[in-house]
Amino acid sequence: MRLPMPSRPLLKVSVFTMVEAEEAVAALMERLFRQTPALYTDESTLVTEASVYCASATAWTPAREAKLRAGLRQIRAQGLAVGPTRIRVRSLRARDWAESWKKHFRPIAVGNALLVKPSWSRRRARAGQAVVVLDPGLSFGTGQHPTTGFCLSQLAALRVPGQALSLLDVGTGSGILAIAAAKLGYHPVRAFDIDPAALRAARANAGVNGVASRIDFSRADLTRLPAAFQARYHVICANLLAELLVAQAPKIVSWLRPGGRVLLAGILATQFPAVQSTYEQAGLKLALAKADKGWQSGLFVLPSKGNG
Repeated sequence: MRLPMPSRPLLKVSVFTMVEAEEAVAALMERLFRQTPALYTDESTLVTEASVYCASATAWTPAREAKLRAGLRQIRAQGLAVGPTRIRVRSLRARDWAESWKKHFRPIAVGNALLVKPSWSRRRARAGQAVVVLDPGLSFGTGQHPTTGFCLSQLAALRVPGQALSLLDVGTGSGILAIAAAKLGYHPVRAFDIDPAALRAARANAGVNGVASRIDFSRADLTRLPAAFQARYHVICANLLAELLVAQAPKIVSWLRPGGRVLLAGILATQFPAVQSTYEQAGLKLALAKADKGWQSGLFVLPSKGNG
C-alpha cells in the first residue's frame, strides 16, 4: 500500500504539551480528528508535539478549535502537567507530510503472534508471526495508542488452537483490530463504525492485507442498534469512550456468548472503576486489567451457564 499523497496542501495541527500529559492530549486529538497523532518529544525540554494532518482547511473550524481548547482545560483540571499547551496550525506539502509520518510511525510487535508495520518498513516477521500492514495517514488509528496495544495482545492471547472464535469489533476505526483478528484466525469477524470515512479506510486496509472477504464491515450507530443480533460472539472489542461503554453496557453484554469475553479499552484510569462496576453488575467478571500512561483497559468474561 502506498502512502496517499494528496494533491493539495495539508494542514498540520499541533499541540505542544509536557510529556506527562502527552497520552491524554493524543487521545483528545484522536477523538476530535479521528486519527492517531504523531508524537515528537524534545528530550532537552520534555515538551511533546502532538500533530494531526487534515486534508482540507475545512477540517480546522472554530467549533473544532473550541472543543480542542475545552478538552485541554479538562486535562489540566485532572491534575496533569500540560504546560502551555500551545496550538499551532500550518500548511504542509504532501511530501513533507509523508516523510513526517515515516519518522514517527514504527512497527509494533505483539509477542510471537503479530507484527503491525507500515508498508515502507523492512522489518521481517518471525516464524509464525501474522503481519498487518497499516500505513498512517488520514485514516483512523494505527495501533500506537496503549489501549489499542492491549486489545491486540489479548486477541493474540485468547486464540484457541483448532477453534475459530467469532469476533465483533465495535467502532472499528481503521479496522486494525478486525484485520488483526482475521489474520490470527478469528472467524467470522464483524466490524462496524458510525463514520463512513472510517469504514472506507477500514475496507481499504482490509483489502491491502488480503482479508477483505473475511470481515463483514458495516456502518452502524451503536446507540441505535438492537439489543440482540442473530449471532452472538466469542469475543467483542469495544475501544470507546467510557461514557459510551457505560451507557451501552446492557446491549454489548447481550451480544456475548456464554463464556465470551469483551475487551474494553479507551478508558481513562480515573473512569475505569465506573466501567468495571457497570459490567460486573451486568453479570461479567473482570479477568485482567492493565494500566498504561493514565489509561486502563480490561478483559471481562461472561460466565458460562452453571458456572456462577
